[in-house]
Amino acid sequence: MDYPPLTSVPGFSWLGINLGIKDETLDFGVIASACICTGAGVFTRNNFPGAPIIVGQENLQNGKLQAIVVNSKVANVATGQVGIEDARDICRWTGEALGIAPELVLPSSTGVIGRRLPVKIIREGCQIIPERLGSSTEYIESFARAIMTTDRHPKWNSTSVENATLLGVAKGAGMIEPNMATMLCYFVTDAQLGSKELQKMLQRVVNRSFNRVSIDSDTSTSDTVIILANGLAGPVDAEKFETAFTNSAVQLAKEIAHDGEGSTKLIELTVSGAESQQMALQIAKSIINSPLVKTAIHGADPNWGRFVMAVGKVFEYPVLLDDLSIHFGKGSQRQKVNAESWDANTVNLDAISKLLNKKEVHVEVVVGNGECSETVWGCDLSKGYIEENAFYTT
Repeated sequence: MDYPPLTSVPGFSWLGINLGIKDETLDFGVIASACICTGAGVFTRNNFPGAPIIVGQENLQNGKLQAIVVNSKVANVATGQVGIEDARDICRWTGEALGIAPELVLPSSTGVIGRRLPVKIIREGCQIIPERLGSSTEYIESFARAIMTTDRHPKWNSTSVENATLLGVAKGAGMIEPNMATMLCYFVTDAQLGSKELQKMLQRVVNRSFNRVSIDSDTSTSDTVIILANGLAGPVDAEKFETAFTNSAVQLAKEIAHDGEGSTKLIELTVSGAESQQMALQIAKSIINSPLVKTAIHGADPNWGRFVMAVGKVFEYPVLLDDLSIHFGKGSQRQKVNAESWDANTVNLDAISKLLNKKEVHVEVVVGNGECSETVWGCDLSKGYIEENAFYTT
């Protein structure tokens, strides 16, 4: 596939190497800053957060970080107090290697739940961090590949804001929705931003992006979105930065949805005509999470009844059938379906099926005459999803 341009950010170094946690693929990554950064984070809301989430939240309390250490293949979740101590040890070993306090290190793990980390080989890996770090794009790409699990390809996005650069690297392909995903996403920038301002900004950005994706309606125990700002480029216009930040996060969110386990199509769904944003979002999530909608789109089946069902099961916001219409595709190819056209048998089913066969499927669901709308992203549901997850731990 064609990957987007990748730009390094001054002051940040990266590594992605194999330690042999499970196999011979890259499985250990580090991001290190030359100076202490302003940091902000958003984490999973699952009631069984992984040990790295607990330790990461502790270390981020004062809004300062200087490094991130990540392993894939084993999630360090449901491992009790020993798992928490393992995460703290990894922060300590990383800090010792980089010459910084362990509290300035944020840990992340992703992979199989319920297994303890192979701490001996991770400790040995931490010892070689200084000699393996690099700032060029090849090191960033290695990091992006090291944090992957069932992802089919690495994900990154870079952009500039005035004199500053913003770079985001993400992984995620399953356990996605609601409220982020089995996803790890790390943004770094040389812009100068305060910690409180950055935290509020990150929460808004995540809500407009990673909280709008769905693959399988499962919420991971390891979700993490972090941004580090080292300030080397000086201050930037906060509004311009947030706009660029949001655009970058949306692109990564769409990449995650497109790379869903077993997926063949990206779905972009907009619900419009709602009386409130909450109404639009709840209906959008009901549709994008529906296995019946996902399988219909996978098979290019122009079955508007699936959408009627998904809208109708949002009990808090009833919609009149006469106010409901489904629009497939964009521009001149757009096809409309409502109760009247369906009953009159005037719907061009072949045209809709062709639109559903595209790699990117666009659907708008109009639910009334209100002024509110929301857009979410998801993917189809295929046999590949079952095959991926039926034998995940073997």
